Amino acid sequence: MKTISATTLDETDRKMLRALQRDGRMTNADLARSVNLSESACLRRLRALETEGVIGRYAAIINERAVGLPISVFVTVTLSSQAESALTAFETAIATVPEVVECYLMTGSSDYLLRMVCRDVDDLERIHARELTRIPGVTRVSSSVAMRTVVKRGALPV
Repeated sequence: MKTISATTLDETDRKMLRALQRDGRMTNADLARSVNLSESACLRRLRALETEGVIGRYAAIINERAVGLPISVFVTVTLSSQAESALTAFETAIATVPEVVECYLMTGSSDYLLRMVCRDVDDLERIHARELTRIPGVTRVSSSVAMRTVVKRGALPV
């Protein structure tokens, strides 16, 4: 994916991005109207934002609780080695765990920070015992259960 500098986005691009973050299903006609462009100019800009990688994909935001995954768990993982091969092996393995919805390589005392979703404490125990601790090279796993979501934005401040 090509990286784009934030300075190459003009105010119209930013308005388009804000509108799409509010409603990713809006039609090109509605988007054009909301940013005061012709439909053809709007579509050209939209395609450019997609091609440049500013818009990576379109997705629905699912209510976790409504689909039976009400618990968010933040997990720190420490590996026995930080060699590139160890990091790659962990990243390949963790990508196969469907309950892991985010994974970040970190600085500091742990190597990775994960956000997982699960049904209940028994589900968390299963994921911990059968998935996380069985990944080769994992030496420490520490979990914190979120009691309540205070802020969760689906939009970036563009």
